[in-house]
Amino acid sequence: MIKVLFVCHGNICRSPMAEFVFKNMINKKQLQSDFYIASAATSTEEIWNGIGNPVYPPAKKELARHGISCDGKRAVQLKKSDYDKYDYLIAMEERNRRNMLRILGSDPEHKVSLLLDYTDCPGNIADPWYTGDFEITYRDIVKGCEGFLEHLVKSGRLL
Repeated sequence: MIKVLFVCHGNICRSPMAEFVFKNMINKKQLQSDFYIASAATSTEEIWNGIGNPVYPPAKKELARHGISCDGKRAVQLKKSDYDKYDYLIAMEERNRRNMLRILGSDPEHKVSLLLDYTDCPGNIADPWYTGDFEITYRDIVKGCEGFLEHLVKSGRLL
């Protein structure tokens, strides 16, 4: 089983969008039994008394426009123990990666990457919390998830 964790700052926009976009891609290919897919935050800003906020309404709406549900998802924070639990810990932007490494301590197995590193245009996925453009964020996430899936096939992790 391939275990993937998508990570952003608050776990209410980008990382849950990536989680559910990738789950949708995997389901369409009937590969869901080969994967465990989740998402998390580097901060606790969207977690109150141990309970995470749901996916931000505009992000949820953008997913719904594409027939993707994220019902029931609530923000959770990345833990140091997640390093051993997941095969891939995929950040949405460089600042997330730096914060992930602070939480995780190190990356000796090179499990931490940026989502757009799996595309022809590496870089950061813009935070729609600030840009207000959930459509562009969605498109970048789809490109990244497609590239990641292609990477898994090319690397022999997925047949």
